[in-house]
Amino acid sequence: MSRINKCSMQFITALLAAMFSSLVSANTNDTKGVHERCGETACYEESWSSMAKHQEDAQWLKDAKFGIYFHWGVYSVPAFKNEWYPRNMYIPGTPEFEHHRQTYGNEVHYADFIPQFTGEHFDAEQWARLFKQAGAKFAGPVTEHHDGFSMWDSSVNPWNVNDMGPKVDILGELATALRAQNLKLITTFHHNKQLNRYQTPDALAQELSRSVEKESRRFWHSHYPPYPGTPQAAFSDDQLNILFGNIDEDEWLEKFWFGKLKEVINKYQPDILWFDAWLDSIPENYRLKASAYYLNEALKNNQDVVLIRKQDDLPDEVSIEDLERSRKQNVEERLWMTDAAISPTSWSHVENMTIKKGKDLLHILIDIVSKNGVLLLNISPQANGLIDEKQQDALLEMGTWLSLYGEAIYGTSAWKTFGEGPTKQPKGHYDNSKKFQTLVYSEKDYRFTQKDNVVYVIQLGKTDSQKIRLKSFTEDSKVKSVIALSDVNNVLWAQNKDGLEIVPPKRQNDLANVYKVTLVK
Repeated sequence: MSRINKCSMQFITALLAAMFSSLVSANTNDTKGVHERCGETACYEESWSSMAKHQEDAQWLKDAKFGIYFHWGVYSVPAFKNEWYPRNMYIPGTPEFEHHRQTYGNEVHYADFIPQFTGEHFDAEQWARLFKQAGAKFAGPVTEHHDGFSMWDSSVNPWNVNDMGPKVDILGELATALRAQNLKLITTFHHNKQLNRYQTPDALAQELSRSVEKESRRFWHSHYPPYPGTPQAAFSDDQLNILFGNIDEDEWLEKFWFGKLKEVINKYQPDILWFDAWLDSIPENYRLKASAYYLNEALKNNQDVVLIRKQDDLPDEVSIEDLERSRKQNVEERLWMTDAAISPTSWSHVENMTIKKGKDLLHILIDIVSKNGVLLLNISPQANGLIDEKQQDALLEMGTWLSLYGEAIYGTSAWKTFGEGPTKQPKGHYDNSKKFQTLVYSEKDYRFTQKDNVVYVIQLGKTDSQKIRLKSFTEDSKVKSVIALSDVNNVLWAQNKDGLEIVPPKRQNDLANVYKVTLVK
């Protein structure tokens, strides 16, 4: 073969190799160009700049809009006040402290409730069907709350639901049941406060001498308050020390805080890893380590996963922001989430708890979606594993509406404006969460979502008005047609300089009504 032919062959070979490499890269990268397959070397380094290459707002979550989780644990046994019972039962002056002394006496401690956390009526398949019928696209448990009791079969934490209480792997059974219903799995972690951060005599004395406005704010950076004379302050039992976080901080961070996350990620492959507040109390190197571990394991499993945080404890480029019991005011460029509860007073089951109506929950969902958000709705099972009828009815009421009008919710995006109407929301987030609990929308409030050249106008109620007017449909949004999804017939409508006028059909839905407005492209 001549020298020229050899060079030509070398060039062709190199060209084909480059084309093949390009095709492999195109097929394995995500939209931000990093889904190279993980081998022995991690795909993401433990740096925010490296993990920023991950697509934090997975498309499936953008489309899903609605998920369900639940506060269910040992704190469901006393069923008093809320899920902070294991902390407040030890704080003098709190209602929980007085209730506990009068109901159980001084010798009964939090760990003594575990045998009563029986969960005998827990049925993972039944729960998964309920969540599916409610219209949720993802679901999962509070995987571990501040109390340090794990809701999975754990080799890391002896205080777990498979070895104590129900003696069932709640997370494992539920993960299987949810995936059988084509639902994604969320696992939420609240264990950032579980460490006793007042273990030294100096730290304890300093905190006891500190002036506080309310006694409940003492020992605020740890969940269990180590008052002298309480089990969590005794350090006399190795098992109890694990529950109360009486462990050297370095050991706790590696073996328990990070170890629990690794165990759940490895065993159950959650699609969402959600962190409660106080994540800022975890050193940044561990936040980096946990985030990178999760994302790298997801790549190995070919999963599009999501990290969710409260406050600013993880960067925007890596995670989704969650707002507790509150909502954004306007359309947001970044995807965001609200975790809200089916009860306005407690996240966990308590006696005689108030349950929101399905209509009000649906309106919260619609408002969130109109602003480029996702709703994570909490429910409150009883200690025996039953979900009471009021909660089920509210969920199914939402689900019935979503089965009829879900095209205005799922797979939509925000329009140029979130909506119209007289109802004003509180400004701010958690600080105004109580005001959000009393907020009620009416048929005079409208929310908008979009899909291609269709804008869905969602009226939050049933109207007796002869005509409705929407000022947002200015002449630059030329309307082609309007259909009421509650009626098979087209409705009468007209567009002018003042906006879009629609004559509501006689047949309407009591919860909310949808007008499908097609715009001229």
